[in-house]
Amino acid sequence: MSHLLFYTFTFLTLGGAVLVVVNKNAVNAAMFLLVSLVGVAGLFVLLDAALLAFVLLLVYAGAVVALFLFIIMLLDTTPDALKPFKKSTIAAATLGGALLVVGVLSLYHRAEFPAAAAPGAGPSLKAYAEQLFTTYLLPVQVVGFMLLVAMLGVIVLSKKFADPEDAK
Repeated sequence: MSHLLFYTFTFLTLGGAVLVVVNKNAVNAAMFLLVSLVGVAGLFVLLDAALLAFVLLLVYAGAVVALFLFIIMLLDTTPDALKPFKKSTIAAATLGGALLVVGVLSLYHRAEFPAAAAPGAGPSLKAYAEQLFTTYLLPVQVVGFMLLVAMLGVIVLSKKFADPEDAK
């Protein structure tokens, strides 16, 4: 049964991620990102990391995807306005994909993974909280500030200003 759940969540994650990349409609791509994040949360639950799955769903699926949708709706992007890819963009994407495949294959063919025996490792809420509020406090604050700046930037960019030439 656990193998079936693993393959289901893996298919959900990979299928959602592929559909995020190939989808031309930005709203649909954001919804497929949500599907992919739910698959990752399911994989975390299978690894007995329920807290991490809950935080992923709460923060990323709840807040970040909602912010993406808000930004997409403010920008009012339409698929017809998109320009075709340039040759340099296609070459860079191919190179990036090839490097990703090489990295995954090299990771797959490693004989042994290093043991992660950190003192605060494990599914303990106290260990997570201690790491979050001591070691990782600054990165969390920086990411939150960057999201705030991005949201404010989108609001300013999406505001329709009156053309000064029309005022005459």
